[in-house]
Amino acid sequence: MHVPDGFIDAPTSAVTGVVAAGALAVSLRGARRELDERTAPLAGLVAAFIFAVQMLNFPVAAGTSGHLLGGALAAILVGPYTAVLCVSVVLLMQGVLFADGGLTALGVNITDMAIVTTVVSYAVFRGLLAVLPRKRRSVTVASFVAALVSVPAAAVAFTLIYAVGGTTDVSIGKVATAMIGVHVLIGIGEAVITALTVGAVVAVRPDLVYGARGLRQRLRLRVNGELVDAPAPTAPVAARTSRRTLWITGLVTSLVLAGFVSFYASANPDGLEKVAHDKGIDKKAKEHPTADSPLADYGVKDISDARLSGGLAGVIGVGVTVVAGSAVFWALRRRRADDVSPASTGV
Repeated sequence: MHVPDGFIDAPTSAVTGVVAAGALAVSLRGARRELDERTAPLAGLVAAFIFAVQMLNFPVAAGTSGHLLGGALAAILVGPYTAVLCVSVVLLMQGVLFADGGLTALGVNITDMAIVTTVVSYAVFRGLLAVLPRKRRSVTVASFVAALVSVPAAAVAFTLIYAVGGTTDVSIGKVATAMIGVHVLIGIGEAVITALTVGAVVAVRPDLVYGARGLRQRLRLRVNGELVDAPAPTAPVAARTSRRTLWITGLVTSLVLAGFVSFYASANPDGLEKVAHDKGIDKKAKEHPTADSPLADYGVKDISDARLSGGLAGVIGVGVTVVAGSAVFWALRRRRADDVSPASTGV
């Protein structure tokens, strides 16, 4: 659903840019509360993993493919504010380095793919956890549904943005029908990937999953005829997997997906590309400003072997994204530490 330059007019793109900038500012403040010394490294890894999995287009209908958006996955793993930043880092890397998603449309893409997917999915996720049993399986089930809903929600958001600032004269009804229809199917793939990933992390380190915090019910004891909360255990339960092992496993998985598995991804156009071509939305699409960059279209320039070229581009993308994301989140983590230091609290 990466919107290229030319689909949306300049005034609407500017407004969405302001919306995106405001949301990023709010998210930077919110992420400082979500991140701690345990989750800050995971946030950079989540951004890299989303980048890698977005390279894996999967077929969803005749001549159409889809890929992960990642808002739901990031929100559940590291928190909604941090999730907006994760997906935005991915979109920035894709737009600048790989000519994927327009630069003038960056505000549109952040609004649609980072903000809408995160807000909708996390609201659905929390709503489901409020009524489901407080078990790990409930986190996985809620993740599936939240991710499933987030993709057509993003399709609706694009349709509304196009209705306001579309550059071609195409019936909004036709755009909405086509976009929502194909993205419901893509949402199934998003839901499967999200549920499997969240379930895998919850199984080994539930303490690192933001959406699973407070999952366990406190033991209640009857004292003098009244139920009271039992005291929390003094010793923490030993983790099955260390944070370092989890981080290395996630990074290696991302590198393998982007560097090797991506070669076998579907070559069909994704949902937006297919709808844009079929309905004529792309008539005024503009060439990307970085179309001649060394990594444009997820290939390394001057390397003729397609497998090697795409694999190297994927590995570079994962590396750059994990470094950029980790730098942002560690800076936020240090800022939080400074805010609560003894000097700042007067201790």
